[in-house]
Amino acid sequence: MQNSMLAMILAGGRGSRLKDLTNKVAKPAVSYGGKYRIVDFPLSNCANSGIDVVGVLTQYESVELNSYVAAAGNWGLDSRDSGVFVLPPREKADAGLDVYRGTADAISQNIDFIDKYDPEYLLVLSGDHIYKMNYDKMLDYHKEKGADVTIAVREVPWKEAPRFGIMNTDADLNIIEFQEKPKEPKSNLASMGIYIFSWKKLRAILVADMVNPNSSHDFGNDVIPTYLNNGDKLVAWKFKGYWKDVGTIDSLWEANMDLLDKKNELDLGDSSWKIYTDDAPALPQYIGPDASVENAYITQGVVVDGEVKNSVLFTNAAVAAGAKVIDSVLMPGAVVKAGATVVRALVADGVEISEGAAVGNADSEEITLVAKNV
Repeated sequence: MQNSMLAMILAGGRGSRLKDLTNKVAKPAVSYGGKYRIVDFPLSNCANSGIDVVGVLTQYESVELNSYVAAAGNWGLDSRDSGVFVLPPREKADAGLDVYRGTADAISQNIDFIDKYDPEYLLVLSGDHIYKMNYDKMLDYHKEKGADVTIAVREVPWKEAPRFGIMNTDADLNIIEFQEKPKEPKSNLASMGIYIFSWKKLRAILVADMVNPNSSHDFGNDVIPTYLNNGDKLVAWKFKGYWKDVGTIDSLWEANMDLLDKKNELDLGDSSWKIYTDDAPALPQYIGPDASVENAYITQGVVVDGEVKNSVLFTNAAVAAGAKVIDSVLMPGAVVKAGATVVRALVADGVEISEGAAVGNADSEEITLVAKNV
């Protein structure tokens, strides 16, 4: 079977900076935007870009994520010649149960899966970013440039550049140097963790990397420097749309609050580039006669009898009479009971805020995560 481009989504990270939200669930399966999960975005981008075969490489707390992505029909990837395939680490006869040692090793352990489809190009994605992207346009650029590797980049504020892998390029956007989280970056072109490789050359590099005892088996630390040392052609593809790395509680809160901006570039209501998901059955939202709602993003199944201001309420959340929810995010099934106050907080799935309780701080620079009943 020949697919011009096959996609592999790296979805095995621990996501420890999301704290209690990822104690029992992988980061890509964390809820976002009222009714979505983070992994819906790369999967929907693949479906909308015409990529028929997608491998999802899972590892940490993967049970819920595995069952979720196995429902390939959610993204229209369930026809005879398409599919979403869950790819956990393999058990090896001579070494027992293995793990993915790094991002590159996750691909290396699945070379046989990729070979079955014999793609000309391999798209490698992160499973924990919020964005819309037409990967087909990136592939056209890759072909036009005659590149061995194309890396999606975006300009970030200079003060944030040390947090990212930085691509230094010439005037034609050929990558001449890669800096992994540099203290003194030479540019502000940050890698988005989105790569297109010409598969045959990558395959050869991965095979050598697997047996290199000095390698950390990582794309940023090992594979990309190998290409550069070999004198291969690496190019940067500039992306200018909405993109958010939701790796912390604050960034996840910010990404949700961005939905309150009418000029938000993400636009989840755009019918020309839908974000598909497993739409949980729920009653319509209900806003009580004495409720006060100002600048809120409210999903199906939500019941509001109290006050909601500048907040995002996920499926089946509830705000009782006399309760206040301000500058906050209530995840699926979260309940704020009568007289309680929630300010600048992110309330996890199914958490109950008891009557009269107060959580969060309007003056705090950090967002309060409420992951247990209070």
